[in-house]
Amino acid sequence: MLRPLRSDDAAAMFAYRSDPAVARYQSWEPQTVAELRAFIEDLARVEPFSPGTWHQLAIASASTGELLGDCGVHVPAAEPRSAEFGITLASAAQGRGLAGEALRALLAILFDRLGKHRVFCSVDPRNLRSVALVARTGFRQEAHHRSSLWFKGDWADDLVFAMLRSEWNARRSDPGLSPGS
Repeated sequence: MLRPLRSDDAAAMFAYRSDPAVARYQSWEPQTVAELRAFIEDLARVEPFSPGTWHQLAIASASTGELLGDCGVHVPAAEPRSAEFGITLASAAQGRGLAGEALRALLAILFDRLGKHRVFCSVDPRNLRSVALVARTGFRQEAHHRSSLWFKGDWADDLVFAMLRSEWNARRSDPGLSPGS
């Protein structure tokens, strides 16, 4: 399930965001638990999904509430009908279909509840699991920018994937293309 982050999530979030295997493709790497706790407390003071801001949500076990990861959403100030997202899962939560469940829940919020027109993400092409996730969920690759990002001391490629609300609705109405496909 997706839920607001709580200050008691800070230690668990710091643990998985500090894991080199998880942080490999992450641009945001908090330095301390206290920094994360302050970040989470600041989130509570900002209107979620406000244009020009990033908003993080917890990905948690529906049965236990345990923090499994987080997803971030950025609503560009210049085009608030769009939203960018990123998903991070703890190593122990990977490979179980949880990122797909979280992404489908996030898309329902963005398209159905918030009425966004377009949702997109930026993925390092070396992150094969993320590329597979967005493709499986129905995102289209819109761009491949070569050596376009200076990232962790080296130039990296950047793949841009997107989905329109009309594509999300078509997937939901076609049993062969359900959002869970």
